[in-house]
Amino acid sequence: MKRHVLASTILLIAAAPALAQQNSCERVRDEIQQRIINNGVPESGFTLSIVPNDQADKPDAQVVGHCANDTQKILYTRTSSGNATNAAPAQEGAPSEPQ
Repeated sequence: MKRHVLASTILLIAAAPALAQQNSCERVRDEIQQRIINNGVPESGFTLSIVPNDQADKPDAQVVGHCANDTQKILYTRTSSGNATNAAPAQEGAPSEPQ
């Protein structure tokens, strides 16, 4: 019985850092998300994803953070609903109405 309790305790202690790292990544992602929203970007205008370092090289994403002892990256990706404010402006000097 004592061996069983000891083995269970060792397994829980060994698993604790892995659980804490995931919690840490979620916390860091939430903090970054709040900063982006506070800068005026609508929540529907972007996504943040947590990926392993070897999967962080994506052309449409930007690394905005890291976590889990720098084994995970947090990627920022714009969504199509966030591009509504990027409409092409009218050319300067062009008449708006025929005269």
